[in-house]
Amino acid sequence: MEIFDITIIGGGPVGLFASFYSGHRHMKTKIIDALPELGGQLIALYPEKFIYDVAGFPKVVAKELAKNLIEQGLQHSPAVCLEQKVESLLPVEHDGQKILELTTQKKEVHFTKTLLLTVGIGAFVPRRLDLPDFERFENTCVHYFVREKSIFKAKDVLIVGGGDSAVDWALNLQDTAKSITLIHRRDEFRAHEDSVDKLMSSRANVKLWYEVDSVSGNASIEKVVIRNNKTNELETLHVDQLLFNLGFVASLGPLRDWGLEIEKGDIKVSTKMETNISGIYAAGDIATFPGKLKLIATGFGEAAIAVNNIKSYIDPKARFFPGHSSDIKPKK
Repeated sequence: MEIFDITIIGGGPVGLFASFYSGHRHMKTKIIDALPELGGQLIALYPEKFIYDVAGFPKVVAKELAKNLIEQGLQHSPAVCLEQKVESLLPVEHDGQKILELTTQKKEVHFTKTLLLTVGIGAFVPRRLDLPDFERFENTCVHYFVREKSIFKAKDVLIVGGGDSAVDWALNLQDTAKSITLIHRRDEFRAHEDSVDKLMSSRANVKLWYEVDSVSGNASIEKVVIRNNKTNELETLHVDQLLFNLGFVASLGPLRDWGLEIEKGDIKVSTKMETNISGIYAAGDIATFPGKLKLIATGFGEAAIAVNNIKSYIDPKARFFPGHSSDIKPKK
């Protein structure tokens, strides 16, 4: 019966930084993630997308950031369990000590003194269009996220959406695609103002008030008919590749049944990143508190706050602030 000091559910950027920090605080650490590899959304959703708002990086490709975070998060040799989804949580007692028993969908049982939830937006699936015979194009010429830019090389690409992902990819594929058309069902974007300005001055053909009406082709997409939702005017586009950035539907799954205090799909935490259940903490996009800002950059800080409070929870005699890492002498 191996008991860990801290188990981190979620191997994305916040969970990986928490793993580094818990090792830094000399805690026995385990990471559990439902995906087949570490990195979270950086790897699963947009590995080749540029990220501009992580301190110290004017811009960094998501998969490169993930690679660095994985190296950092694993340097203290935490246990890593992939393709495991925690389904049940049960408080138990062992040798007079209260611990947590976690059971996954594989019926594997994990024991831990504390739990840190860094599951991002939870389990997520992309929003899809309800069009006849549409699924046969998926994963060949219809995409919901980009794993390799090369599939768009010298192609006529249609991007659908008005958020950060749609705008970012319209910019990021400028040096790859033959042509780029972006359609959005409104005239207001939900993306960073600077990115929208760059989009409007780029070579991308931006068409507002348009939605996809139909898609046709044999082995692959040949034509996409778009409809102006104000005038009902139809327009046919020659398209090789279709990229939908319409967002994702997220779910907390079994976490909803654990007795955690949830507000609008997020887990409420205190200034110590603690939930309403003793020994369970949350950080990153899944955590909410007054003034919350959902960014990777702020998630890193929340991870450090959570881990230091977990250290104090496990060992009340331990210092809350461990000192600056730059003061630590490197191992010979």
